[in-house]
Amino acid sequence: MPKVVKAHQTYQDLAPIPGAEALPPLRLFLGAFGDPGHAFPMLALGSALARRGHAVTFETWERWREYGEAAGMAFVAAPEFPVFPTREAPLKPYEAVVRAARNTRPHVAAARPHAVVADILTLGPALAGELEGVPVATLIPHVHPQLPPGSPPYSFGARSPRSALGRRAWGAFEPLVLRGLEHGRRDLNGARERLGLGPLDRVHGGLSQRLCMVGSFPQLEYPREWPEWTHVVGPLLWEPPYEDVEPPPGEAPLVLIAPSTAQDRSHRLLRAALAGLDGEPVRVLATWNRRSVGGPLRVPANARLVEWISYARTMPRCAVVVCHVGHGTMVRALASGATVVGCPVAGDMAENAARLDWSGAGVRLPWRFATPLGVRLAVRQALAKPSVTRRAGELAAWARVNDGAERAADLVEELARSG
Repeated sequence: MPKVVKAHQTYQDLAPIPGAEALPPLRLFLGAFGDPGHAFPMLALGSALARRGHAVTFETWERWREYGEAAGMAFVAAPEFPVFPTREAPLKPYEAVVRAARNTRPHVAAARPHAVVADILTLGPALAGELEGVPVATLIPHVHPQLPPGSPPYSFGARSPRSALGRRAWGAFEPLVLRGLEHGRRDLNGARERLGLGPLDRVHGGLSQRLCMVGSFPQLEYPREWPEWTHVVGPLLWEPPYEDVEPPPGEAPLVLIAPSTAQDRSHRLLRAALAGLDGEPVRVLATWNRRSVGGPLRVPANARLVEWISYARTMPRCAVVVCHVGHGTMVRALASGATVVGCPVAGDMAENAARLDWSGAGVRLPWRFATPLGVRLAVRQALAKPSVTRRAGELAAWARVNDGAERAADLVEELARSG
């Protein structure tokens, strides 16, 4: 039986290594999928490792080259395969994995790393590291996708059940979920066979059992026993630098409208928020995140609409952040002490909204209620409910003394030095 760690022990301080200041620098290879929700946490980790004097090679999409190099990392442009096949790019996911692993292996060999860290969606570097005989770690840049028994399926959008009856009811879905996971295991083993690697007899085979780091708040994870190789390190926060943006003048609470950069192409949430908060006793700062709004938007007198903002600079001044609950936006807001109004639209956003609601640090707004009235009522609740604002403050206080990137860097160093 593996050693387990209780849920409240997920953030453990590593004892200083005697003579650590005299240890030679490490060579490390990091690989991440290029979407911001995956590239940014790995940039945070790579930057922390580079600051410690290690030789870091970072493989991701070309668009992030200048930021990786500015942080002191060597950069490798990753092949940009889609996660899901399309008519224009019919490559199946595990065919892309095989191609990516073969593409990445020479770069791993050239870097001669002491360890490889791969994003959960980026199996190419992980398999290349395994082929080269290098210890491999996984970075999950969101809540862990493997849930305790009796939980709703991941991304279903339902909260963890409160009773034994609820756990039994959700347990009825487990055979269906397991069939999907077994299908994934077969596909992964097929890819491993094509690369000359042996099969795995477990599901979630893309997650390392040497070191698996979960880049989320422990307070967003359902209670469970974690295997010894899994650590909930806290959010790994990074963003491109950007100038200050002034909010509307006044002293009223500041509400930030921070829509997804990938979903809601018609800007339904942005439009609903601007209309719904018109005349409310708040100041509104909204961004369209450099995505076309498709026509003029009416901006009320208590609001300002801009093309882009720095979340790191702006969110600490906010009372409420209204967003689609992408994990990076949600945890940045919570780390800043802002209450979150989460309106999920696609992907794992429903899971994030469920965790937000379960944690008590925000208000969940179902997509069908993404209307002016829905946003208005949700923001009023987020401002008026003391337990919600208090819980958001508790998460911010935790984040101030628990740096996710630094904690992850400690663990990567430990893995790399373990041989």
